[in-house]
Amino acid sequence: MIHNKKEFSLGLVLFIGFWGVFALLMSPVFAGQNLLDYMDNLYNSISKNSAYYIPGAQERAARHIGKEITFTVKAKDEAQADRTTRNFEMIGARVVGDGTSLEVTGDMGRMLTAILEDADLMYANDGGAISARYGMHERLVVYDWWNALKTGQDDLNRQHLFAEAKVFYDAMTRGVEPAYNYYEIEAEPIRNKAGTVVLSLAGYVIYTLWFGFAILFMFEGWGIRLEH
Repeated sequence: MIHNKKEFSLGLVLFIGFWGVFALLMSPVFAGQNLLDYMDNLYNSISKNSAYYIPGAQERAARHIGKEITFTVKAKDEAQADRTTRNFEMIGARVVGDGTSLEVTGDMGRMLTAILEDADLMYANDGGAISARYGMHERLVVYDWWNALKTGQDDLNRQHLFAEAKVFYDAMTRGVEPAYNYYEIEAEPIRNKAGTVVLSLAGYVIYTLWFGFAILFMFEGWGIRLEH
């Protein structure tokens, strides 16, 4: 038995309208995308514009030019071991392989600078330059660099070379990782999309309240109330 038909009807209209708008938002009407994809791409573009830390990582890496180190890289499989060996040799390092374990020796600053140059190209969406340099897909190159830095950092820590491991970690997290994750996304300053951002946040709040009031009115129309 409906306790208050007017209130229940209002809630029902809001509830149906909510799902009608939801269906529209999930349609490809926003530059050929649904709203979730459009907003996801927008916020990725905005965050990319503020996550460019590669120059700083390059500057810190350059301070170690002339410092020779040896560290071990653990590859996932022999194919990655072969690629990583070739890539390190291309940037001037010496590699001794034993299956998926690689002992890399070279100038720390020059190796990291070369790796960060690839990351910078990737961040600028110039993957073609990386692919042409190494003869393989750019994502594969940068992923292999990430694995080399990650496992190399672990080995440097085992050697108690903590300062060197920290520089590896810095190059990985502030250079290679964002370059890989933001590849093919165009950076967009938030000031260029300030109106859209404000509108999206306001719309999210309003849309959430819309659903909440629809449920509230329907339940109260049924006679269901929360009492204290």
